[in-house]
Amino acid sequence: MNPELSSWLDKSKTQWKEIKAFLHKNRKNKHLDVWFHKEHDDVFRTLDCLECANCCKTTSPIFRDADIRRIAKHLRMKEAALIEQYLRLDEVQDYVLQKAPCSFLGTDNKCSIYEHRPLACREYPHTDRKKMHQILKITEKNTQICPAVAKIMDKLMT
Repeated sequence: MNPELSSWLDKSKTQWKEIKAFLHKNRKNKHLDVWFHKEHDDVFRTLDCLECANCCKTTSPIFRDADIRRIAKHLRMKEAALIEQYLRLDEVQDYVLQKAPCSFLGTDNKCSIYEHRPLACREYPHTDRKKMHQILKITEKNTQICPAVAKIMDKLMT
């Protein structure tokens, strides 16, 4: 990961309490979506996720049934075989990856199933979605994983 991206994550770790307080204070703010969407657009105008891929290296998306069907079909394998080879049930009974980094992540940080990837991957880091107030706990956690979310939070708090 390049040093600038690392510094965003480092800064978010030192601002953990402030981030948490900011999100809690603004959880009912009617402008929350607008704020996030503006900063999301600004940050992703210059950020290339392939420079980082920390999300793919450290966490797992949830694999819905539709994701499993689509990926298994693409890989020309049975759904049960995909589950057995790559997935496990987590504590809330969602399918997630057995291990990190993601088995589909290449050394060049590119996804070998990109066109067929899970919905959770397509939507990550979720900072451009509607009703941000519903996912503030996830956003808080993502400041520790995704440099873009860390940068978005830093911009929102200044």
